[in-house]
Amino acid sequence: MRSTRVRIAIDAMGGDHAPGEIVAGALRAREELGVDVLLVGDPQQIEAALPSKTSLGQVEIVTAEEAIAMDEEPLNAVRRKRKASINVAMDLVKQQKADAVFSAGHSGAAMASALLRLGRLPGIERPAIGTVFPTIIAGKPVLVLDVGANVDCRPQFLEQFGVMGSAYSQYVLGTTEPKVGLLNIGEEDSKGNDAAVRAHQLLRENSQINFIGNAEGRDVLSGRFDVIVCDGFVGNVLLKFAEAVGEVILQILREELPQGLHGQIGSALLKPNLKRVKQRMDHAEHGGALLLGVAGVCLIGHGSSQAPSIFNAIRMAKEAVDNEVIQRIQSQYILERESG
Repeated sequence: MRSTRVRIAIDAMGGDHAPGEIVAGALRAREELGVDVLLVGDPQQIEAALPSKTSLGQVEIVTAEEAIAMDEEPLNAVRRKRKASINVAMDLVKQQKADAVFSAGHSGAAMASALLRLGRLPGIERPAIGTVFPTIIAGKPVLVLDVGANVDCRPQFLEQFGVMGSAYSQYVLGTTEPKVGLLNIGEEDSKGNDAAVRAHQLLRENSQINFIGNAEGRDVLSGRFDVIVCDGFVGNVLLKFAEAVGEVILQILREELPQGLHGQIGSALLKPNLKRVKQRMDHAEHGGALLLGVAGVCLIGHGSSQAPSIFNAIRMAKEAVDNEVIQRIQSQYILERESG
């Protein structure tokens, strides 16, 4: 475990509410998590977002002359705008001036910048975006990957996602012998297309993970699995559907519980319980998604992220650094190659 303060490079210009909400979340993280934050972007806009002049001494501002807009083609923009905030933030990690990077900006640009500047880990052919979902078992999340980095996946990519996800679940989420599943249309080994059948075989034969079989859609939030792997097309649909369902349920609770006098009294009595419900279901509580497979800790947030999400994403980044998740993944592949 690390004894020095973790330094997080934050793309202060990325996201719908930048830089105000980014700065607010970063300041809270510095205060409550004990991390050093490096705010990357336009110094004038960042300073204007600080609550007071005294806050200037609490953060380090790193100048970036450009930013990448959400409607720009990511790879071209990353290559063309070398001084964009996401590139400058990634360079800080590459130069070991920061331990991790977070951006709520263009997710494609963040991934392209990470690949170009940090590179892939040895043995990893494709990085994957992993996000944490709640399950029906309190305190038992499930990590789903990939949720958007790779629309099409070869079977060996899914196997690699299983190894990376298992390492993260074990060393960061604290799961003993994480149970890994392959998202599929049935439990039987023979279910799915050719790629799914082959991926199932590779996962089952990999001695580095505890693969327990296929997971159907109804199993994702059941608590039976700790890690579920899938291609980025399916994973992204699953992610956005789950977020929408969570928002619908919370909105229904807000509208229906206060109805009538009995409802108003019940709502007051249930307020602590409803707060816990929101914490379990709200994606803002998890903050961001990890880009696993690149040679550095990289968190990608929602474009709509506000201060609570920013805070939680920084918390996730700190946990990944403290628990040496990059080194753990690397060691898994070294062991696998040696045993092979």
